[in-house]
Amino acid sequence: MAPRRRTLSLRKSDKNPTGGLSESGRRRINSATGSKLQRPVTKTSGLSKREKGRKKSFCARMKGVKGAMKKPNGKPTRKALALRKWRC
Repeated sequence: MAPRRRTLSLRKSDKNPTGGLSESGRRRINSATGSKLQRPVTKTSGLSKREKGRKKSFCARMKGVKGAMKKPNGKPTRKALALRKWRC
């Protein structure tokens, strides 16, 4: 039997209004799940090989996620904000 996953809810302060998670949100998830979430790669030039790989991988995964890019009220969704933040 697979172990039960712990649900984790994020506060508004854990989400960055321009997309992605704030530092407190990354800390909260990392401590609760043992993961190693890092800051987004927002630069386009001067990246290390590792950063280029992270960016390319994130953009490929997120572009394949189903869902709208705008809410019914015309504001961008969290998906759209994340893609913009990473400059995908």
